[in-house]
Amino acid sequence: MKTSLKIKFFANIIIISLILSSCGLYRPLTKEFEPNAKARVKRNIEEGRGYRLMNKYKGSGNFDFATSNPLWRASIDILDFMPLSTANYSGGLIISDWYSENSGEEEIKVTIKFLSTEIRPDGLEIIVHKRKCINTGCSVSKIKSSLSKELKIAILKKATFYKNQDIKRYGEENPYTGRAGNTDN
Repeated sequence: MKTSLKIKFFANIIIISLILSSCGLYRPLTKEFEPNAKARVKRNIEEGRGYRLMNKYKGSGNFDFATSNPLWRASIDILDFMPLSTANYSGGLIISDWYSENSGEEEIKVTIKFLSTEIRPDGLEIIVHKRKCINTGCSVSKIKSSLSKELKIAILKKATFYKNQDIKRYGEENPYTGRAGNTDN
């Protein structure tokens, strides 16, 4: 009877050791690290690592970050005088906080919705709200003013400038997008 317990005990030890050895506890925890960032980016693109938004491009990796999108960068730069309450790149939305040049009764709030990452007028929608506060309360309304058109033109001009600057800096192939001279999606 004692020998059958010993056999069961050793069988369990062998099974547990086989299971644990398949977990890879003996493998080294460090990987080779490439110190050159451009070489790392190139290797990751070739291996298809990273992530893609909307899976529009197939093949090598496509790195779509806010810093590689000139329309996003231009919008943030144009609205830098206003406090932002929301800036969500993945959701394609920038919402400013209420802003007034002089602390008067009227304030505005700007909402930018990104409909596309391409630099074109129908690629973004700009909505301006006005809040007017009188002693008893505040009223908020969506306004159509020249401000939204002026903001859109300024953003598009700045985004075009950023795109041209990126092409000059990186040449025909931008290593941060994986596409030749194109930072749009």
